[in-house]
Amino acid sequence: MNAPDNPLLVRQQLYRDMDPLHLTPLWEVLHALVPPEPATPCVPAHWKYDEVRPFLMRSGQAITAQEAVRRVLILENPGLRGQSAVTRSLYAGLQLILPGEVAPSHRHTQSALRFIVEGRGAYTAVDGERTTMHPGDFIITPSWTFHDHGSDADGPVVWLDGLDIPIVRFFDAGFAENDASRSQQVTRSEGTSLARYGHNMVPVRHDAPFGATSPIFSYPYDRSREALERLERDAPVDEWDGVKLRYVNPLTGGYPMPTMATFMQKLPAGFAGKGWRQTDGAIYSVVEGSGTVEVEAGDGRWRFDFSPRDHFVIPSWHTARLSSPGGCVLFSYSDRPVHHALGLHKEERLS
Repeated sequence: MNAPDNPLLVRQQLYRDMDPLHLTPLWEVLHALVPPEPATPCVPAHWKYDEVRPFLMRSGQAITAQEAVRRVLILENPGLRGQSAVTRSLYAGLQLILPGEVAPSHRHTQSALRFIVEGRGAYTAVDGERTTMHPGDFIITPSWTFHDHGSDADGPVVWLDGLDIPIVRFFDAGFAENDASRSQQVTRSEGTSLARYGHNMVPVRHDAPFGATSPIFSYPYDRSREALERLERDAPVDEWDGVKLRYVNPLTGGYPMPTMATFMQKLPAGFAGKGWRQTDGAIYSVVEGSGTVEVEAGDGRWRFDFSPRDHFVIPSWHTARLSSPGGCVLFSYSDRPVHHALGLHKEERLS
């Protein structure tokens, strides 16, 4: 009786024979495809603004806003070099505009947020309405809306760009179009969208002008900070987040954009937070103050001491702890709406 064939050789021959038909065995990759817990190639990273800013200013000498279309330095995750991504689903970059410049009008299917980091007096125009930029303001560019940027400021203005580029790329759904003119025609006075929708009231007869995206495209920092200060004074401080609020779409109470959630939080002086982890990776911009974030995952340990205008990323399912001896304010954004829409979001708050 013949001995059975070597199982390993049988498998290898099977793989070779079926390869021309573009077939591969699931059992060879099952544990990677369905891991016991989230596994990401992303790593925690910290961009110190004092180190980044000189390169931003040099980019202002190297290329004009008109030539570049958008003069941006991408914050690229060290684990995703070459992919123009800060996490596997999100993009982050710092954009510079100089006095008198215009970043020409265009539109795209990708949703975008702007968080103002340095300078004031520049503006962005969205769908015929301009808003002036101030540090700490959160501004939305809804999907497929024409938008341009310009500056009447005396000095440089820098903001954080957050986009869902990797998500749109995953779905092969990216479209873009240049406007016929460099700057779009302004058809509404500044503050119109905030007056219509930003005071816990809406027009009696209205629709959702930007679909699932908030009809408010500029959320001023002074109002956000006032709310945080009031809550810090009058309400319990959360042991994990300090005082943390999320921005909302006033028409739905949901997230301001269908793919990105945005948050503002204040850590009181002396705050030493407990650890948490969540499936949505988050990008942070330090608005005021300083502090420390400690991150761990598996055998990896990271500690970032952050200062105003710094940026850092906490990837999916990495345990993080925030602390601040003198107090600080942090803006952040993540892809949480997508997790919620797909029923995937999980969070653990550790004691």
